[in-house]
Amino acid sequence: MDLKSFVLSKAEEARVGGRAIGKVSSEKKNSALIKMAAAVKKSAKALKRENAKDLAFGRGKGLSKALLDRLTLNDKRIHEMAEGLIEVAALPDPVGEITKMWQRPNGMTVGRMRVPIGVIGIIYESRPNVTADATSLCLKAGNAVILRGGSEAIHSNKAIVKILRDAAKAEGLLPGCVTYIDTPDRQAVMELLKLEGIVDLIIPRGGEGLIRAVTENSRIPVLKHYKGVCHVFVDRDADLAMAQDICFNAKVQRPGTCNAMETMLVDKPVAKAFLPTMIRRFKKAGVTIKGCAETRRIVSAIDTVQKEDYYDEYLDLILNVRVVKNIDEAMKHVAEYGSAHSEAIVTKDYAKGMRFLREVDSSAVFINVSTRFNDGFQFGLGAEIGISTDKIHARGPMGLEELTSTKFIVLGNGQLRE
Repeated sequence: MDLKSFVLSKAEEARVGGRAIGKVSSEKKNSALIKMAAAVKKSAKALKRENAKDLAFGRGKGLSKALLDRLTLNDKRIHEMAEGLIEVAALPDPVGEITKMWQRPNGMTVGRMRVPIGVIGIIYESRPNVTADATSLCLKAGNAVILRGGSEAIHSNKAIVKILRDAAKAEGLLPGCVTYIDTPDRQAVMELLKLEGIVDLIIPRGGEGLIRAVTENSRIPVLKHYKGVCHVFVDRDADLAMAQDICFNAKVQRPGTCNAMETMLVDKPVAKAFLPTMIRRFKKAGVTIKGCAETRRIVSAIDTVQKEDYYDEYLDLILNVRVVKNIDEAMKHVAEYGSAHSEAIVTKDYAKGMRFLREVDSSAVFINVSTRFNDGFQFGLGAEIGISTDKIHARGPMGLEELTSTKFIVLGNGQLRE
């Protein structure tokens, strides 16, 4: 079978699975997810064994530490993957929910009902846990999922998909509701993106290059974010001890994620009190600091930040630092260089906090909280399928509701249009 026919056969299998899963009861979907979680936990040793093959391949390819971290499956992440399945099972099923009803003057009642989108293609890199996260959310929302992970994670993904499909089959679901394009050939992605009318939505997860390539070549609607250039602004009225902890967490806790801080903005009146200790703490953790001229006047032993650096998503232990005159300059910087992903202000001033919430146009805006919390699981949505910076249909972490559409429903008793 040639590649085009291979991808088409996978998509058609998913379409059949999608039509079936859209009619399945909440109880049956939940039971399947619970079975999947138990099987994932039971298969931890096998998953780590397959993951070791991918890690060896990744090291051979010279993947960065950040990318290898994203690729790694350890006991904690396997447990979290299983718990994510359980948490999604416990969430209310959005399918069939009537979100609003109103009556027209002629007595006709009009409303909106949540319905599955249909077949969702997930194109992703590195993180094998996305395989389970995407499956759980798509299935619970009544959708079939077509998974296409990167070649660097092919052994891990194959193992996870087999576990999930076997559990789905044991519950009586059609295996096509979880479909995996198990070829490393990159052209498979291009073939998938042509299948309008079979695949209803594409969600790419990965680096900016992957997402732009998907968006530019897809005939199917795409939900996306290109990159996460995230900021924390330390206001002059901040609790500086709190600010230190928030900034450190936002950069160091897991730097290879899209919600990690890439630029720290510091209000000038507190810069001399805040920066020396903060930068020492960062350096001790292995962070390379690139500072503006004012930052370097306060702490000289750091690199010089260039204007183009402010656009970079490092996904690594590298941080830009800029001293700003006030909150207005901080928000202007975010608007100019940010990617509309995650921004935070650390302040005790209520009015400035509220201004920051209102005026910063990003998918998530925080007061006195690390940007690392822009995450579906942390927001209580269950495992997320991605973070969208689009403004149409879905924005921010995409949970169950974001994986449904709506249709109008109309109830009457013989009304005719004149």
